[in-house]
Amino acid sequence: MKIVNIHEAKTHLSRLIEAAVHGESFVIAKAGKPLVQVTAIGGPLPRGSRLGFLSAEVPTPDDFDQMGSAEIEEMFGGGR
Repeated sequence: MKIVNIHEAKTHLSRLIEAAVHGESFVIAKAGKPLVQVTAIGGPLPRGSRLGFLSAEVPTPDDFDQMGSAEIEEMFGGGR
């Protein structure tokens, strides 16, 4: 992902926004320290984004959030 300093971002803002709209997210930094990430709204996720990367290939049970709850409750004395 491209990193630009604040001065460069101000100077080339139109060009950077156009690139972000086309899926090229970038980071604005101050003194080399990353401050913000700019990504198009509703656009493609930036490269390296891992959230949900296997969602279409790995089925998730409907009761995923309840799996093992009885055993966990028993382990922590919830059955008393």
